[in-house]
Amino acid sequence: MSDTDFWNEHSLHYLEMAFDTSNGEIIHHPDGYGKRTGECGDTAEFFIMVNEGVLDQISFKVQGCMNTTACCNTIVHLARGNPIEKAWNILPDHVINFLQTLPEDHFHCAELSLGSFYLALSDYSKK
Repeated sequence: MSDTDFWNEHSLHYLEMAFDTSNGEIIHHPDGYGKRTGECGDTAEFFIMVNEGVLDQISFKVQGCMNTTACCNTIVHLARGNPIEKAWNILPDHVINFLQTLPEDHFHCAELSLGSFYLALSDYSKK
């Protein structure tokens, strides 16, 4: 596949989420933290801050492919500003559908990313 094919074969949502670096920070002393490593070797970490039951800040760190980064950014996009209860309703299909062109052989990236995010939500709930 040539570079031109890559840019033409992906949706604008996918490209924006794969290359957005604005959410890639570590929040020290987060209200909730989750980390997961998938069978593929990618690792996703989520950091959340909650204000009056609403996800105020969400950031992540990825060691892995751009598909996992795209999925993590999509989760931030779908969850930020929403109540914790609504964030639990985000499913892998929501991430995949938003991205539109996530390769089928990387659907596991949505599951990995959400698993890490759910761990951060669970960590918050335990505190």
